[in-house]
Amino acid sequence: MSEQLQQRFGLTVRQARKRQGWSQERLAEAADLNRSYLGEIERGVVCPSLSTGAKLAAALELKLSHLLRDCEEA
Repeated sequence: MSEQLQQRFGLTVRQARKRQGWSQERLAEAADLNRSYLGEIERGVVCPSLSTGAKLAAALELKLSHLLRDCEEA
């Protein structure tokens, strides 16, 4: 995953989380992830696996394809 794509994916996750009115702690718990790892995802520091993306999407009650679509380049 390119660095730009990582950053866009992180931003997409952050925006979806904030639309839910959730803290990072709440999303991390719902997705069964470490809160610091979620922070790294949102900052675009790490490249999450598809499995992690699916966990995040399920916790946010979204399809993984929606998270990926929203972070694609225009």
